[in-house]
Amino acid sequence: MAGYKPRVMSLTKRPGHTFGFYLRAEHAEEGHLIRCLEMGGPAELAGMKDGDRILRVNGTFVDGLSHSEVVDMVRNSGPSVTFHILDEASYVQVKAQGVNLSDPQSTPVANCVVGQALKPKLCYLVKSSSGYGFSLRSVNGEQGLFMTEVIQGSVASRAGVNAKDRLLEINGENVENSTHDQVVVKIKQAGSSIMFLLVDEETDRHYKSKHMKIGAWLATTKHLPHKPLIADITKGSDGYGFILKELKNQTGHFIKDIDRGSPAEKAGLKDMDRLVAVDGQEVDYCTHEQVVEKIRLSGNKCCLLVVDRDTDQMYKQGGVSPMLFLEEIKDSNSPPSYTEAINLPAPGQVKKEDLKPKLCKMERTSAGYGFHLNGIQGVSGQYIKEVVMGGAADSAGLEDDDIVVEVNGVNVEHSSHEEVVAMIRSSGSSLEMLVAEKRVYDQLKAKGVTITRLLLRETSYAQVHTAATPEEEDRYDLVARPETPTEPARERTTSALSQDSVDERF
Repeated sequence: MAGYKPRVMSLTKRPGHTFGFYLRAEHAEEGHLIRCLEMGGPAELAGMKDGDRILRVNGTFVDGLSHSEVVDMVRNSGPSVTFHILDEASYVQVKAQGVNLSDPQSTPVANCVVGQALKPKLCYLVKSSSGYGFSLRSVNGEQGLFMTEVIQGSVASRAGVNAKDRLLEINGENVENSTHDQVVVKIKQAGSSIMFLLVDEETDRHYKSKHMKIGAWLATTKHLPHKPLIADITKGSDGYGFILKELKNQTGHFIKDIDRGSPAEKAGLKDMDRLVAVDGQEVDYCTHEQVVEKIRLSGNKCCLLVVDRDTDQMYKQGGVSPMLFLEEIKDSNSPPSYTEAINLPAPGQVKKEDLKPKLCKMERTSAGYGFHLNGIQGVSGQYIKEVVMGGAADSAGLEDDDIVVEVNGVNVEHSSHEEVVAMIRSSGSSLEMLVAEKRVYDQLKAKGVTITRLLLRETSYAQVHTAATPEEEDRYDLVARPETPTEPARERTTSALSQDSVDERF
């Protein structure tokens, strides 16, 4: 096909975030489709469009690979990945014409990022009696300021600073457009310690060639002197052996009252450590009750990310989260375990994070919400059926057999079918439903867990839905689900056809 040319896009995600799209395989559609773009996410900002097809991942041709193989390739790329993309119309046309998309002459692979991604670096300097041991210079015709005269063995040298590094940030503040004098003033005002975000020549050229903004969310933490603690703890007969507290005039969740000889002490926890994450999930913006619930739901084992006072102060001074450290550690141990839009569990594996309800928010269209609400005569509970593909409910993440827990914040597990229908109809043009897959619902109930919004992980696509949910996609629940048993007395039909079952179309 003359004039056919894929687009090359490099995406980078921040720690704890996703690339901002779903990778989907659809019935009767060829290729690996881009769906459900997150507004303002890396994919949308890079120019991806709904229906685009992925041809290559980091230079490797993937059009003939399975969905799960492509998901694994993206997942194993870490925080940065490069795609070759073809728009939907061009893809359909070249397929119809029999064009060989794997031909390197048809699909150029220049500018691909293969292997370890280049990263800027965070460098933390504590001034000595002889100063920091570096100078700054500007270059005519080049943007920014550069490190020079880095003294061997000096504070700067030991912190990872090298000559010709370009200075991007001082204590979390971007200084790329600041003058030499302004930067000197900022350094002097910083006091006895300072955090730099720097980029070396090779890394700088790479990101400029991709027209990508460089920020601290991309940085390596390997040069930083203070490290967060990743504590894997197994509960003992008396629990984990610590108390989680909120303190007046201090933001965060703190470890206190550690029992001597307890699992917490053996794992290295110290009094007044600040808890950053539970099982890889950041808790800075969670309530005390939500954090306690996360630890409780971990069962007999949990993994805590904590920082002591010095480490906490260092990260805060740089304006970055200690999650950056955890992200880097996970990326170095393939495959990563983070919850993200491009991430599959191992076949047959159900992750702890899988036991989550879903908060589905939708706006009514001219065709309604696009689902049936079903109930079985004499049996408590309402469930979702006949979700219309492409409808409001489908776009919001509702799926057949989801159990309805709340409607607009009100628990309806013991409400009658008519009561729930009335609540939905009275909600007006928008509707919010807390639901759980039948498998998730049954397991949580078996554990005695009350299903509430406290179980939601607000940053996860798998929990809070405002965009379409694919038929086959990279989500926690991509595991075999037992089909609902078919029983004559529980045949699910419309209420107009049977007295044994009731449902309602929305």
